[in-house]
Amino acid sequence: MASKATPVNILAIIPARMRSSRFPGKPMAELLGSPMIRYVYESTVLSPLVDLTVVATCDEEIAEYVASIGGRAVMTSDEHVRATDRCAEALQTVEEEDGVRFDIVVMVQGDEPMTHPGMITEAVEPLLDDPSIPVTTLLGRISSIDELRDPNCIKVVCDQSGNALYFSRAPIAGAVEDPAIGRHVAIISFRRNFLLQYALMATTPLESSEAIDMLRILEHGHQVRMVPTQHSSHPVDTPEDLQRVAELMTNLGDAH
Repeated sequence: MASKATPVNILAIIPARMRSSRFPGKPMAELLGSPMIRYVYESTVLSPLVDLTVVATCDEEIAEYVASIGGRAVMTSDEHVRATDRCAEALQTVEEEDGVRFDIVVMVQGDEPMTHPGMITEAVEPLLDDPSIPVTTLLGRISSIDELRDPNCIKVVCDQSGNALYFSRAPIAGAVEDPAIGRHVAIISFRRNFLLQYALMATTPLESSEAIDMLRILEHGHQVRMVPTQHSSHPVDTPEDLQRVAELMTNLGDAH
């Protein structure tokens, strides 16, 4: 397991909201006896690289639940369309409240209940090793043609240096086993200043049409470094996904 060789202050933010067009109330949906957000939070706080974990939300129901399990919630605007913008607001609130300045911010999506602490390490390590990288996110494998065609599975194609060329909900040309194509796993590590810069960037056409945060970065001419993950995960976009994840977590013995 990696450790921080020099002092680096790392904040993990879990964006979560009740209003979801595909699955309303998703963060509080019951998964193996607990709200789904619990699994994301408890896995994130186990990361040895993270100094503080907060949940960024515009919903009192989520904030109250997070507090009930000993966590910290940060209230944000209910007008954010992108989770990354919500995280940028939460970062500024935490820094102002705590009188601290973070170096790296890891966004862990609230619909990734199979998050493993090692995934956070995978996302953060490139920023610790290479100061030229502004943002990383994880690259998972696409295991079937059905997954390739699923609009809830965000596909990404990479260049030969491991940077993203494009993200899409539509099938991207190439074989399932093509190493240049994979599934976006939404654990995203930002340098602090780049996250704040993201929030100041104008919303872009492809970002809007695909509803993918990372496209704003590419359309403004910046790079996103893709990091292959060694961990299996399955995001929850629909009630059917929730059932599938429950089965996977039970089989893996991950039920809390």
